[in-house]
Amino acid sequence: MVEGLTIGRHSVAYPIIQGGMGVRVSGARLAGNVALCGGIGLIAAAGLGLGSDHYDGKNYFAADKQALIDELKKAYEIAPDGVIGVNAMVAVSNYDECVVAACEGGAKVIVSGAGLPMNLPGLTADYPDVALVPIVSSVKAAELICRKWHKGFDRLPDAIVVEDPDTAGGHLGEKPEVIGTGQYNQYETVRGVKSYLKEKWKLDIPVIAAGGVWDRKDLQYALAQGADGVQMGTRFVVTEECDADDAFKQAYVNCRKEDIGLIMSPAGLPGRALTANIDQVRQRDVDLDIRCPSGCLKKCAYKTSQERFCIVHALDRAQKGDMQTGLIFCGSNAYKAERIGTVKEVFEELFPQEERNAV
Repeated sequence: MVEGLTIGRHSVAYPIIQGGMGVRVSGARLAGNVALCGGIGLIAAAGLGLGSDHYDGKNYFAADKQALIDELKKAYEIAPDGVIGVNAMVAVSNYDECVVAACEGGAKVIVSGAGLPMNLPGLTADYPDVALVPIVSSVKAAELICRKWHKGFDRLPDAIVVEDPDTAGGHLGEKPEVIGTGQYNQYETVRGVKSYLKEKWKLDIPVIAAGGVWDRKDLQYALAQGADGVQMGTRFVVTEECDADDAFKQAYVNCRKEDIGLIMSPAGLPGRALTANIDQVRQRDVDLDIRCPSGCLKKCAYKTSQERFCIVHALDRAQKGDMQTGLIFCGSNAYKAERIGTVKEVFEELFPQEERNAV
C-alpha cells in the first residue's frame, strides 16, 4: 500500500499536492475535491478578488483578501476534514496580507514560491499549526531559506517543493537561458536538498517533486528517485472540478506539444504557457492603452513602462474563457490531455484499488 504524506501536523492518505494555479484555476472546487480524495488541495491566492462579489474595480487588495477567506470556507464545505492550503506568490504586492488572510481563513499549509519566502515564518508566527513549504529549484535556495528561517525565527520548513523549470507550468524560478538546455537535474536537486537537510539540520521532512508529473508512471519514477511526494497542477486542470472555464480546459485538450513554450512575464520571470495567442495578449492591453489597473506585482514591467501585458488580468480573462486575449499557463505535459475527467478518476489512475488507502 502506498505511503501517505505528512507535512508538519497534517497528514493525507496519498503523496499528492495539487499545484496552486492562478488566477482562480485552482480555487475552492478543485482544492476541496483533491482534499476530499486524500491529497493536499491548494487554492492559488493571486488575483482571487477579480472574480468575486467583493471587487468593485478599485479595491483589488481588499477584495483579494476577502475572496481568499471565502474560497477557503467553500473548500472546507467540500472536505471538512481535508488538508487544504494556499499557494502564495512572493512576487505579489500583497504577499504579506495574503499569507495572513490564508492563516485567518484556516489554511493548514502555505506553499510559497515565485521568489524566496524569507519572512514567511514571521508572518505566520501566531499560527504555529500552519505548515510552511517553500518552493525552490536549487540546493542553494534551500540553504538560504533554512539559514534565514532558523536565525530569524527559530523555524525550519515543514517540507520543500523542488520545481523543475524544464517541465512546470506558470512562473518558473530559473533563468530562461538555462531552461530546456538539459543542465537542470530535478531529482539530483531533490536528493541534494534531502542530504542538506539531514546533514546540516538533522531534519527529515518531505521533499516534493513538482513539474512533469502526469500519470502513475511519472509518480512512481519520482518516488523511486527519492521524492517523498509530487505536486501536480496541469493534470488537475482537465477535471470537471477545476475552477477554470470549460474553454480553458478544452484548450489543453486541443493543444499540441509544439503549442507549449516560454513567455517572459512582466514580473521578470519566465513562464510556461500556450503561446499561439501571445501577440494578442500583448496587443490587447497596449491597443486599449490600459494603465496598470491593480498594482498586483512588486516588480512589473507593465506597471512601470507598459511592457508586455498586465498579467493578472490576462490570466483572469483566460480563466473566464477568453482564449483570444487570455494568458493560458500550463505545464509541459498539457498536450497529453485527451478529455475532461474528474479528480476522483485522477486518483484512481494514480493509485489502483489494491493500493488505495481509506480516506
